[in-house]
Amino acid sequence: MLVLGSAIVWSFGGTLARFLAIEDGWTIVFWRSLFAALFLIGFMLLRDGPRGTVTLFRNMGLPGVAVGLCFATASTSFILALAYTTVANVVLIQAGVPLIAALVSWIVFRESISLLTWLAITAVIGGVAIMVSDSVSGAASPIGDALAVLIAFVFALATVITRRYAHVRMTPAACFGTIVAGAVAAIMSSGLAVSASELGVLVTFGALNFGLGLALFVTGARLVPSALAALLGTAETVLAPVWVAAIHGEIPSVNTILGGTVVLTALLIYLSVEMWRQRRAPG
Repeated sequence: MLVLGSAIVWSFGGTLARFLAIEDGWTIVFWRSLFAALFLIGFMLLRDGPRGTVTLFRNMGLPGVAVGLCFATASTSFILALAYTTVANVVLIQAGVPLIAALVSWIVFRESISLLTWLAITAVIGGVAIMVSDSVSGAASPIGDALAVLIAFVFALATVITRRYAHVRMTPAACFGTIVAGAVAAIMSSGLAVSASELGVLVTFGALNFGLGLALFVTGARLVPSALAALLGTAETVLAPVWVAAIHGEIPSVNTILGGTVVLTALLIYLSVEMWRQRRAPG
């Protein structure tokens, strides 16, 4: 329920972003990161206490820094990508993260990949190619799709690092990432002033959508098999385009729907088989 709750909370990210009329994406990144960082610090203080929170940051080491930088890149790219492409394009391309992580592990650590995984990776690459074909043909901006692919890659890299260094706690790493993203955004932004109504949306966007979603995920993901956690996470991919279409009337293109269907189908088959294997594994 915690993992599913995180996916549902995260699925409103694109919808909340569309309520903001702020032209400078860096301004949004700054305020969202600030409120997410405050929420995550409060969460750790409540859960682990002041000394425990300091210990968490001290013990995350270089792997935690790397994971945090991945989160900073992903969260920043998410906001900037929405200025160039649809919410559906961003979240559907992100759906391939588990398979991209498997590919990265094979390239970097030479981990073996099953035939099913290779087939699923091929299908995901094909699906993403269909989705970004609009930008190749000039029907959509290539910048948005490139940023969406970057998000998927850095999330996959963060997944691989976390698996390799199991002692890394994701919460302080993610909090560090929000601080980095906020600091960079403060430098890049043309101005940080926002209206009272926009600040209300940004509080929700940062603290509840980003911070709460992450807190729910890191708490629940340790209690279920990784394949099941990833499978539950697909709820975000399915729901996000629905919310933004229903509330803002943002309808994805035919290529986005077609490519997204290919990606989701490959991912669901792959994760279902992995979950079955994990359940049958001894111990």
